[in-house]
Amino acid sequence: LDNVLDVTVWPLPQQQEEARNKRRVGLGFTGLGGALVMLGLRYDTEHARAQARHIAEVLRDAAYEASVELARERGAFPLFNADLYLSGSSFASRLPQALKDRIRTHGLRNSHLLSIAPTGTISLAFADNASNGIEPPFSWSYTRRKRMADGSFKEYAVQDHAWRLYRHLKGADAPLTPAFVTALEMSAQAHAAMVAAVAPYIDTAISKTVNVPADYPYADFSDLYLQAWLSGLKGLATYRPNRVLGSVLSTTTAAPAAPLTINDANRRLALDRLPAPVLSSLRWPGRPELPAGNPAWTFLVHHPFGDFALFVGELAPVEGGAPRPFEVWINGAEQPRGLGALAKTLSMDLRANDAAWLQLKLDALATVAEERAFEMPFPPLGQKRLFPGVVAATAAVIRWRCEQLKALPGGGQSGPTPVLDAMFSRDEPLTGPSGTLAWAVDVDNPATGETFTLTLKEITLPGHDGMAVTRPCAVGFSGNYPRALDGLARLLSLDMRVIDPAWIGMKLRKLLNYAEPLGSFMAFVPGLPPNERRQQTWPSTVAYLARLIIHRYAMLGVLNEKGFPVRDMGVLETPDNDDTGITLAGSTCPECGNSTV
Repeated sequence: LDNVLDVTVWPLPQQQEEARNKRRVGLGFTGLGGALVMLGLRYDTEHARAQARHIAEVLRDAAYEASVELARERGAFPLFNADLYLSGSSFASRLPQALKDRIRTHGLRNSHLLSIAPTGTISLAFADNASNGIEPPFSWSYTRRKRMADGSFKEYAVQDHAWRLYRHLKGADAPLTPAFVTALEMSAQAHAAMVAAVAPYIDTAISKTVNVPADYPYADFSDLYLQAWLSGLKGLATYRPNRVLGSVLSTTTAAPAAPLTINDANRRLALDRLPAPVLSSLRWPGRPELPAGNPAWTFLVHHPFGDFALFVGELAPVEGGAPRPFEVWINGAEQPRGLGALAKTLSMDLRANDAAWLQLKLDALATVAEERAFEMPFPPLGQKRLFPGVVAATAAVIRWRCEQLKALPGGGQSGPTPVLDAMFSRDEPLTGPSGTLAWAVDVDNPATGETFTLTLKEITLPGHDGMAVTRPCAVGFSGNYPRALDGLARLLSLDMRVIDPAWIGMKLRKLLNYAEPLGSFMAFVPGLPPNERRQQTWPSTVAYLARLIIHRYAMLGVLNEKGFPVRDMGVLETPDNDDTGITLAGSTCPECGNSTV
């Protein structure tokens, strides 16, 4: 680099004089983002910033050592003054003392040595498309747009070097580690934080692009640049795509930026911000002890495949108010399979003391469509109403009764919304056309003839220690299964988006002992090592589904295999006498290890 200064033909003599008086060069690096991925460090974490800080420090010291050696051989740059160069708050004053002593003795060949350039074209042409400069990978596969000599544009499909190397080493189907995060999947603040970590070791400037969505709010822009200024950064570039100018780089399916939208099929959904609910703001929705019993309201549901009774249990009114609904259950030999599990789950929501949360659950059930719509007499006068299925009809009856008891918003029931406030997303996160990773498992109950696939959509959330946490955010089924399970899936999907995993853990544990007549079957226990693989009797398909979902949470390190949180967030206040043991079946056979029916 020092030789380049002497052989460069400068347009103006003043430029040549300036270059030779200071002999500025710009040594930098490229591929930082890809290197962090291969080290297993997620770019937007403190661990990654610490590693980048160390890399920049080693580069700085080595560059200045080399410039000292060049000064000994060729002389210091003409304007070098040791006292001025090493005094005050200059960059060189922060160098290690031994290095400063050598500079004072021998001088320095170059006044400035370090800069981190964009290196986009260099990385693409000479580094096998490694991540450029200080940037994280833009995407694992994307389209690069190049302007041609005739003014037209040509697009190239490219793939990231670290992504291809990982696939080569681990296999095409190997799951990506949490370190695989792209520029579009992290917050603007995370981009700026990396610059702030490296800047103290760079004596000129850093080229850094902060990718923001097209609808990025002005207040967030202001806060971003204020934080950059407070961090002592010289500058920061933000890039917001627009339809007029387009973009040099784009993912396969360019779409207007929106929250919770991913950009390629090898990544999970990601969320940058989480709610901060008050500790112990969620009360344990256990069934109250009622030694004298409780009244219940009953409604007979007339369904084409059989009638059944719907019960809404109620607590006695307090101080002249209306009775309070606190549980729902289904009774009857012809009740749809799986509907009782839905009622069991909804009962806990009735006891959550959050009217808006209950309304959200009932709204989710109101549109569950099944194979056959039907008409049913509806209270209070028995007029016929058309429903898309038995789940929607059941939800409508429960809603009517809750409205009669003023247990929903707008009916005299207001107040705090602790469960609603603890959700990280009220709506199911949408993937866009590129799709996302999910976890799926096949379920086969020969006793009932049910054969279907359980699928969990997953999302990446910020963790308490800076490391991302992957969690399920929605559940669904496909295949031959009781359509009432679609209603259960909608309820559990909302529960999954409560920030404290203790909430969904509680809901799933309550279903582990859910039994159905003639519904028990044998299936393998999830989570066991291959040498301990065995089958067990499950009291119902629902109970097995609950166990499978708990196992997935355990695989992700969120819950343990018993359904309890690995780390207590403290948002859900749990009782001291909560029973951790769930009895699923009879005694264990000493010969085969299976439980008796």
